[in-house]
Amino acid sequence: MEEIKFVDTTIRDGHQSLWAENMTTGMMLPVAERMDNAGFEAIELLSSSHIKKCVRELKEDPWERVRQVAKRVKKTPLRLIAGRVSTFEISPRSIYMLFMERMAANGLRQARISSEWNELENWRYKVQGAHEYGMQSIINLIYSVSPKHTDEYYAERTRQAASLKPWRLCLKDPGGLLTPERTRALIPIMYKAAPGIPLELHTHCTTGLGGLCALEAVKLGVKCINTAIPPLANASSNPSLYNVAANARALGYGTAIDEESLKPVTDHFTIIAKREGFKIGAPVEYDYAQYQHQVPGGMVSNLRHQLKKVGLEDRIDAALEEAARVRSEFGYPIMVTPLSQFVGSQAAINVIAGERYKQVTDQVINYALGIWGEEGARDMDPNVKDKILNRPRAKELAKWVPPEPSLHEVRQKIGGPGVSDEELLLRWLLHEEEIAAMRAAGPIREYITAINPLVSLIEEMAQRTDLSRIHVEKPDFALTLEKRGS
Repeated sequence: MEEIKFVDTTIRDGHQSLWAENMTTGMMLPVAERMDNAGFEAIELLSSSHIKKCVRELKEDPWERVRQVAKRVKKTPLRLIAGRVSTFEISPRSIYMLFMERMAANGLRQARISSEWNELENWRYKVQGAHEYGMQSIINLIYSVSPKHTDEYYAERTRQAASLKPWRLCLKDPGGLLTPERTRALIPIMYKAAPGIPLELHTHCTTGLGGLCALEAVKLGVKCINTAIPPLANASSNPSLYNVAANARALGYGTAIDEESLKPVTDHFTIIAKREGFKIGAPVEYDYAQYQHQVPGGMVSNLRHQLKKVGLEDRIDAALEEAARVRSEFGYPIMVTPLSQFVGSQAAINVIAGERYKQVTDQVINYALGIWGEEGARDMDPNVKDKILNRPRAKELAKWVPPEPSLHEVRQKIGGPGVSDEELLLRWLLHEEEIAAMRAAGPIREYITAINPLVSLIEEMAQRTDLSRIHVEKPDFALTLEKRGS
């Protein structure tokens, strides 16, 4: 019997998709060992975007997150999503390599590597960095829908990725745009273009088709599927582990996972979602409009927020239509960070200003200049490109060349002999006052749920103002708590 394996995305993409990256390290720790023992092929832990979120909003040290989880997940490889170090900035390679080295040193054993353009040279140095620091490399081939993202395109990009000799390839569908028909077409093409290299599937349920595409992939020989554990599955997240595993078994496959042991993990995260007011993922209905504008789910809410600030929330449909038009004029970039944000923000600006390209951001100017990828500048509509670049600000930015300082030069500028490599990376990404506020918040604290029922009971009862004495008793155990006057 052929066996299907699973990569868990719950504590990375699950909360990134549904909880806006608001899962704290303390929420992960109580279930980390249970997840480690369940039989996953790998567990995704974080991407670079989580680092700023950890520090700025959660007031947590992201390096401590890696270390604490790695202490509890000892059997299963922990995985890093290794796209950019800074999502909306051009980082020098010296910083990228230090980022990879520190992640490996703290316990991450795999790196899933992205280039927003599926571009060979961008993949190359990232794969080299992963291998240099002892991590297995998985190259993402990001799926998109446009006139240029053809079967031939994916065959050629797969051959290029395979030339770097990665441990594995991943058909990555961040927008949930795959259909069963395209899955059936692309996977044989990718296997033919990369003989001998295993393939895994990473898709989302944004259009309601993620689970079906996973089953099509399994039938075509893909032995590893990325899934999440409910309540952090479905909706804009990844397919549910329970659903994909059950359907795979119905097709006659074995599943290398202990689902029963993961039910308390579902309970744990469900309690957190209800307490904190976080979204609980649920299956969604098919939405054809997603294929037209291709704006990721999280970005739709950002667009709505931008419009609401200027009293134009009712123009959201117009903004999504404009996003489709802007994407075409930008040369059909893949709608993935940061390119999707450039498209979406420009669409919102066009709607708000009431005149197309009357105002543009520096990032869009740099896009037209080729700073964010030569392919984008090459394939732009010439008239739109001229309109963007024919302004004084564009002439200023045209003189700028992204700096490539050495690590020594970076340390001289923002570090010093007493600053650790991890602190140096935080300083590169964040302001010192943000880091200081994170340090002042104190150490990571575990989040208590029903997995620790006695502690949870005492904690909740202690919050009541109508009780002065709590007594808990069971065989061989008794505990009494009394409130005393100040």
